[in-house]
Amino acid sequence: MKVVIYPGSFDPITNGHLDIIKRVSKMCEHLIVSIIYNPNKSPLFTLEERARQVKGAVEDYPNVTVETFTGLLAEYAKQKHAVSIVKGLRAISDFEYEFQMALMNRKLCPDIETIFLMTSNEYSYLSSSIVKEVARFGGCIKGLVPENVRKEVINKFSN
Repeated sequence: MKVVIYPGSFDPITNGHLDIIKRVSKMCEHLIVSIIYNPNKSPLFTLEERARQVKGAVEDYPNVTVETFTGLLAEYAKQKHAVSIVKGLRAISDFEYEFQMALMNRKLCPDIETIFLMTSNEYSYLSSSIVKEVARFGGCIKGLVPENVRKEVINKFSN
């Protein structure tokens, strides 16, 4: 079975992430949405909360599963017998960072390819950070994140 990994912090998952998931799920046999624990970040949601949110958002995709992991992405992908890692790109600035990470992953595990997928135009401005900033100041995030996630983001900032 051809396994593809789509890693990210997904704090929270956005409709831009879902766009990538929908498109990649049509290209592979099994897509694992892998939620990363990054000790250098202070997420709004716990790893468990993010996993639950993503699972709720992808329940209509039968070949998509959701997992969490810590450590090196290349090692994780190797353990999962992945053939590739997919990274979504919004802008040139995304490419520079992701290209550097892809080269390091290739050095660590030459058999796993990184595939870059451009986001759809309608989501090119969208990021988890922007969603959190808009929500923090009471702005409308409807249409930016799945409905189950929207309610949780609003609840986090109303407390």
